[in-house]
Amino acid sequence: MYSYDLVFTGGTVVFPDKVQQTDIAVHNGVIVHIGNLSCEDIERSRQIVNAEGLYIMAGMIDAHVHLNEPGFGDWEGFVTGSAALAAGGCTTYMDMPLNGVPPTVTPAALQQKRELAAGHSHIDYACWGGLVPGNLQELDALSEQGVCGFKAFMSAPGDPSEEAFRNVDDRTLLEGMKHIARMGRVLALHAESEPIVSAWTAALLAEERTTAADYSASRPIQAELEAVRTALEYGRQAGCALHFVHISSAAAVRMIQEARQEGMDVTLETCPHYLTLTDVDLEQIGPAAKCAPPLRSLDEQELLWQCVAAGDIDMITSDHSPCPTMLKTAAAHMFDAWGGISGAQHSLELMISEGYRKRDLPLPLISRMLSQAPARRFRLYPQKGEIRIGADADLVLVDLNTAYTVQSEQLLYRHKHSPYVDREIGCQVSMTVVRGHIVYTREKGVRDHAVGQSLHIRNEKPLSLS
Repeated sequence: MYSYDLVFTGGTVVFPDKVQQTDIAVHNGVIVHIGNLSCEDIERSRQIVNAEGLYIMAGMIDAHVHLNEPGFGDWEGFVTGSAALAAGGCTTYMDMPLNGVPPTVTPAALQQKRELAAGHSHIDYACWGGLVPGNLQELDALSEQGVCGFKAFMSAPGDPSEEAFRNVDDRTLLEGMKHIARMGRVLALHAESEPIVSAWTAALLAEERTTAADYSASRPIQAELEAVRTALEYGRQAGCALHFVHISSAAAVRMIQEARQEGMDVTLETCPHYLTLTDVDLEQIGPAAKCAPPLRSLDEQELLWQCVAAGDIDMITSDHSPCPTMLKTAAAHMFDAWGGISGAQHSLELMISEGYRKRDLPLPLISRMLSQAPARRFRLYPQKGEIRIGADADLVLVDLNTAYTVQSEQLLYRHKHSPYVDREIGCQVSMTVVRGHIVYTREKGVRDHAVGQSLHIRNEKPLSLS
């Protein structure tokens, strides 16, 4: 008779408050023992992983991913997107409501998305609902069906088609916040001021200014700050819990943190591309590095790293927003290219390589941003987000002694472009485990059997991150 289903021996384990070499035992998909195991217990285990020389962390929970189903045909879907996430050490992702037709703004659309994902995702997943003009009456049903929260755009999402996701007007934003507050849910916000962005864009295009630098100029930090300021004011009026996505400037981080200190229930994320790439990279790499908000200057990037080190950034997400390569390479100019970065496969490795190896940030801090904070904020805790007895065995084993250079043929995305191609990363994911299932190894790649489950998020007040 087996003692455990799976054991990890000799690994260096990253806990929320410490790093310690110890063993981990798993039974029925759950962590049941942490501590040194006897030789007898190890020998009587169904599967043994020798983790000596490797670091074991809670699997990343990527709270901001765009997988383009339903309705986007040849775009990234659940199979390839979840495979790339698994290879990058992610064990749970949260799929955004846009870049699908129909967008996830009704219960029927949510059901359609879940049916497409069922049996095709290599890792666990949850779905965001959308707040758009005209769907206030759908929010209650979406909440009852277990979305992890709601997402709204304060600037135009960029897809001009009639059935696409739409940005909110001021009335919808305020009324939506009031409604979401009554449900006890979180509203995530793409915070860029549409009046500022559209005015700058029109002026630059009128002068036929279409370079990478011009695109960056069309979406200044001022646009982010103005939208954050407006959303915070509405959030105060409505009493709504807010989460700001892909924040790109230290000034916006400070504004959000000040609101939290005044008592608001508000969190924020930034992304690896704002911490590893700059506006100069956009000029050199081209449309593969185009995103919104755009990449900022090296000085702004350094200020953002200071916010990370100070603990002012709650979480790190990929904002994986893929597209067919042609929409990047065949665009007439930078404004016409698809705005979104394919980065989900490298988020955890980049944060460890840049944050821990180059900047000496503590691994527990990095793990909290990648795993614990999203689990707590979006109600996946206590089952996910930490290495602890009773939690799901969602783990990533990382080799901190193996650097490698990203090559396009290594990418598991459906369309193999990324701004990180040819970049050296100072660590490498060795294994990814979801609820005790080994879903990826560096030697064999992603396993064929997709074990990912849909997570229906309970409807109650979000947990504090303090």
